Amino acid sequence: MPNLLLVGETNNGKTMLIRRFVELHPAQSAEIGSTRRVLSIQAPPVPDERRLYFAILDALHAPYSPSGFTAAKMTQVVTVLQKVGVRMLVIDELHHLLAGHLEKQRQFLNVLKYISNELHISLVGAGIKDALRAIHTDRQLGNRFETVVLPRWTLDREFRMLLMSFEQSLPLRNPSNLAGKELATVLLSMSEGTIGELANLLCVAAAAAIKNGREQIDVALLKQVEWTRPSERKAAVERLAS
Repeated sequence: MPNLLLVGETNNGKTMLIRRFVELHPAQSAEIGSTRRVLSIQAPPVPDERRLYFAILDALHAPYSPSGFTAAKMTQVVTVLQKVGVRMLVIDELHHLLAGHLEKQRQFLNVLKYISNELHISLVGAGIKDALRAIHTDRQLGNRFETVVLPRWTLDREFRMLLMSFEQSLPLRNPSNLAGKELATVLLSMSEGTIGELANLLCVAAAAAIKNGREQIDVALLKQVEWTRPSERKAAVERLAS
């Protein structure tokens, strides 16, 4: 089955895209039971087979006992997935795979491969660039994934349209023209091209604009707000750790 790996920077919208895709493909109920074509889970913090089974069963609200043989849990997962008609399993934070020993990583990937083969379902993984390395721990499985990179935003038409949509949702009385070249350039620089940072920055700026009574975001305001660029925060953490 065709599989997909979505790779992108932290805080750049991967999880948001997954949630939106799941919303567009909700569970459906019928007289004979419910169907759920798309199932989304988060990868366990460590590559543990049982934790994967529990995550799937929890997402399906299926009852299970935390004790018992792992093989029985695998059989239950396959049975339930087949019963509800899952055709796509989405696994967010797939880079968590690298938190375990190599043997644990291989076991985890073997389970994913088994589920995909047994049920003929597609797998979609999402994570930071380490997710690509994690998937290719199993060369056979890695070759089945098409990789799509979610890039940082750049100063182009799409970014300005994004700013326009943000401005429409801001609770400010006066227009800011966020999509204008000057403001867009400053916002891109301060957020460093990730949508999560941009959203947080605009929230901080909007709050400051309401507080000062102007209810408008401009370059002067952005220079005054308390904001540290993501790269600067990362550098500060690395200095403390060294």
